[in-house]
Amino acid sequence: MADELNNEDNLEAVETLTGALDAADPETAEEAGVEEVLPAHNENFKWYIIHAYSGFERKVKESLESRVRAYHLEDRVGRIEIPTEPTTELRNGKKYTIDRVFLPGYVFVEMALDNEMWHVVKNTPRVTGFLQTGDQPNALSEQEVSAMLNRADVTKEKPKLKLKFAKGEQVRITEGPFANFNGAVDDVNEDKQTLKVMVSIFGRPTPTEVSFASVEKFEE
Repeated sequence: MADELNNEDNLEAVETLTGALDAADPETAEEAGVEEVLPAHNENFKWYIIHAYSGFERKVKESLESRVRAYHLEDRVGRIEIPTEPTTELRNGKKYTIDRVFLPGYVFVEMALDNEMWHVVKNTPRVTGFLQTGDQPNALSEQEVSAMLNRADVTKEKPKLKLKFAKGEQVRITEGPFANFNGAVDDVNEDKQTLKVMVSIFGRPTPTEVSFASVEKFEE
């Protein structure tokens, strides 16, 4: 099976995905009470990853599902999934939680891969090829796929805010004991989604830790 992507591109993609898989620790998912992906209902099914144009992952999923139905291949294709995670965005001062694709350009497909299926997938609009090393597409284990697809469930209770703060930036605290206090950002913790803000209490600068969701940007 030839692919449009050269080996160097694929090796880089494999390294990128491997890092993401490492970040989605299966033990973390298990501790959070997340159920694993159900075993394939066809013993010949394996998980593969296909490259799609970034931003068109959902379109590729819909197109591939339509092609599977059109070619009557339902017995050879299982699930088609896009890894997402909840992200909170601010629009006009209001918070909205959306499912954001956290691995742009990747679509997971569970199937019994053969030459015919390879061509069906490869010729799907906006698909550029398979994630592979050498001439063969890489098959993922159930554990790897489970950890990746359940990442959204693990983070559902604490969605990340799509906000950027810089040290020295002025903000207003909107929640908690320091609500309505203004202060300057002294430290930003992207992983914990928290800020250390210096507020003035009785004329003295005092550091306080607040979450991204508890502040708004403020200009004097």
